[in-house]
This record gives sequence, structure tokens and C-alpha cells, in this order.
Amino acid sequence: MKPLHVFGMAVAVWVMSSAANAEILAIMNYESKPADQLKSLKLTGEQPRREGLAIVDLDPASPNFGKIVSDIPIDPGTVAHHIFYDRTMAKAYISSLQSPPLQVLDMTKNPYRLSVIETPPCGMGEDVIFDEANERWFLTCMASGNVIVGSVKTDEVIGEIKLPGTYPHGLAVNTAIDRILVTSTITPDLTGPDEYISVVKASTLEPIGKIKMSDAASPSSVAPVEVLFVPGHEPATAIVTNMFGHTLEALVWDGGTQEFSRETVFNFAENGAHVPLEIYFNGTDNPDRMYVTTAMKPGHLHIFDISEGPTKPKLLHQIVTADGAHHVGFSPDFKLAHVQNSFINLPDMSDGSVSVVDLAKGEVIANMTSLRDAGFNPNSLTLLPEWNHLAGH
Repeated sequence: MKPLHVFGMAVAVWVMSSAANAEILAIMNYESKPADQLKSLKLTGEQPRREGLAIVDLDPASPNFGKIVSDIPIDPGTVAHHIFYDRTMAKAYISSLQSPPLQVLDMTKNPYRLSVIETPPCGMGEDVIFDEANERWFLTCMASGNVIVGSVKTDEVIGEIKLPGTYPHGLAVNTAIDRILVTSTITPDLTGPDEYISVVKASTLEPIGKIKMSDAASPSSVAPVEVLFVPGHEPATAIVTNMFGHTLEALVWDGGTQEFSRETVFNFAENGAHVPLEIYFNGTDNPDRMYVTTAMKPGHLHIFDISEGPTKPKLLHQIVTADGAHHVGFSPDFKLAHVQNSFINLPDMSDGSVSVVDLAKGEVIANMTSLRDAGFNPNSLTLLPEWNHLAGH
């Protein structure tokens, strides 16, 4: 396997020494590609499994575009999955499908160091979501049917939401209406897609109901995967991606009945796209743009105009990136989007590149293939705090 190019100095030193150059630094957790993909890349020799955190320059105008600035090894048995910032971007939380289910990276100290957060019992850590006050984090556990609740200040576990018989993945919090929404996506072996979202009372962590995410007869197997409240919108509205239903669903809050109503607001399959995953917005108060990735070959980034409301999205651009379009890092001015193209090493959804998209033009302007060329797939991506917008998360 071709070695990653690693600099021994801390990222802070790199930033100071290259201040005169354009750069946009991103952090990605990566893992070795499956054997069949390595063969297609014509990589030879001993190929031990490897995982790590790579910090890469993703500015297409930089002479160092694609250069790996720093490489932090991770235990190759971790299967690190997602990277999430708290609302101040002072800490990055990294969930894992194996063990440990949650680690944290202090972004204020260099060199960066990973520390483990003890989160028993949690099987297959998926998403880490934060309440609006940045006081609590919520870790969804897809294999153990629960959500672990922790303190952002101390990173100690302070509660648990028990959701037996479900497969928690996506989560959204809205304390103004005292509700948490948790998607039930698929069995850990990926053979049994579910169809529900659990509704939880935010103040007590008490489950109070479920919402079916399809009009089709059960089991509809639509696999709701991610859920995100539209920032600042009234009435409170959550957008859901149905991974195998290939739709966007809206859950609109009714203050009178204290319940959500569901409606399908977009069908990706009708537009030749499949497996919708991540959702983003271009602001923190009544945004007018929504961005959604679809992973199935070919992967896409979709840009929607939601100026008439989130239940009436208008598709502006459907941009082909690469197989497995998944997480996106947005620049603070929303001129550029950096799309990570790999979805848990699945066939036809694990290209391994990063596509840089000009959001105004609606087109890919550069591709970063450094990790792919070395035999790795990036599993998640976020820009370092200086270059990053949380995009509604």
C-alpha cells in the first residue's frame, strides 16, 4: 500500500508557516478499502488494515491541494464512523461502529489527542447531536436500541433513552417544543430496514410515541436515516431522509395537538438518484437553501431552494460528485462545498474521493483523491473550525 504523506509538526505550526498560501483544512477519518477495491487500484504488497484521522488541504486554489498535512492513527479495529463538532467547535466527537463507541478530540490543543468517553451500554455508535444550549450531547446506538446522553462540559454520561426494538441512527433535538426525534434505520447486519421515528420528551428523556415514515403497507422498509430541524423555522419542522424509500419527508409540529404531521416533499428516485443521506442548511435562522446527498452510484449533491418553506423544496442543482456522496463540509460564506464520497465501504457507494463544489455554479471544480490513491476510504469529513460552517447541525 502506498504510504500516506505525513508531516511531523503540529497543524498549528503548519497553519502559521503557510499563512501566505490559500488553504482550507479538513479532517477525515479513513479506513482501508476492501480487498476487491484495492485490486482495482492495482495496489500490491502486504495490505494490513488501517484506520486514522487525516488532515488534508482541500482548497482547490492552494498549491498544496490534496496534501495530507497530518495523520493521526486509530486502532484498526475501531471502525470510526462519523465526526461531529459541538456547537462551539471546540471539540470533535468521533463515533465508532465497533469499540470504543465514542471518542473526543480537543480542537483547542495541539498536537491533537484522542480520548475515550465511556458510554456503556452502546453498540454501534452512530450520530452525536447537541442541544441548542450546547449542554447535552446525544449518542445514538444502532445495535443496542438506545441513546446515551452526556454532558458537553464534562463528557460524563448523564442519562439514557431506552428505545427497545428500534435501531437508532439519526437524532434531532428541539427544546422549544420539548421533543427529540430518533430515526430507527436498519438492523446491525443491514438486512432489516425499519420504517419509524421515535418521539421522545426532551425534558424527561421519556419515549412517548412513534411516527411511521411511509404511506406504504408495513413493512415498508424505507429506512429513515437522518433527521434535522430546519433552523429557526416556525412551525417547528424536521426534514427526514428515507434511505431506501429514496424520499425527503417533512414532520411539521402542531402546537395545538402537540403532534407532528408527516408529508413526502421530494422523491429522489423520480430524478434518477437513490439512497439520500445527509441534510444541511445555509444558515441558523430561516435558511433559504437546503443541501442533501445521495449515495448510490452515481452519488449526488442536491441543492434546493426552500425560500417558500421547507415543505416546498425546489431542486436547483443535482450535481454528480462520485459514488457514495455522504458528508459535506461547507465554507462559512457557502461558496464551496466539500463532498466526501464513501458510504461505509458499500459496493457502488465507496469511491473514496472528495469533490469540491462551487455552490453558485452548481458544479464540481476539483477532486481530491489522495486517500483513495493510497488505498483508503474517508468515512466522514468536516472542515477544521477556522474554515467550517455547521450548516444547521
